[in-house]
Amino acid sequence: MQDATKLDALDRRILRALQANGRATYDELAEQVGLSPSATLRRVKRLEESGVIAGYVALVQAAQVGLRLTAYISVRMAKQAPGSKRSPMEVFGAALQNWPEVVECVSLAGDMDYLLRVVVTDMEHYSRFVMEQLLRHPSVQDCKTSFVLNQVKATMALPL
Repeated sequence: MQDATKLDALDRRILRALQANGRATYDELAEQVGLSPSATLRRVKRLEESGVIAGYVALVQAAQVGLRLTAYISVRMAKQAPGSKRSPMEVFGAALQNWPEVVECVSLAGDMDYLLRVVVTDMEHYSRFVMEQLLRHPSVQDCKTSFVLNQVKATMALPL
């Protein structure tokens, strides 16, 4: 695991401002955090180069582009097949990189091995994904699904 980058109060203010508005200009950021634009630029570049800032994205509203169903799928992996050189988890991890419906995947401790967040157009799309992709994968032993009824809170901002 990588050591955390040392952040001072100004770094944290810059990060909070960028989390609120990733399109802010350096002049706008500088005004918000109380630095000159050139000092702000240097700090942002250092945060990018150190990996604290991993990238910039546009946050798209799923429902506005026709993706109206979100499901969380717990996946249990099969035991390693005799003679196999790669673990089922490696094989599965490589395959899911090509499944656009899976927008997030984390490995878990406990009864299940992975938790997938899947975003699809409707129940038919979900069913097709599970039956034709997920359950046909040789590393998958079992899965259980919970459907999102209502999103109560959603943020990408970290508590800095």
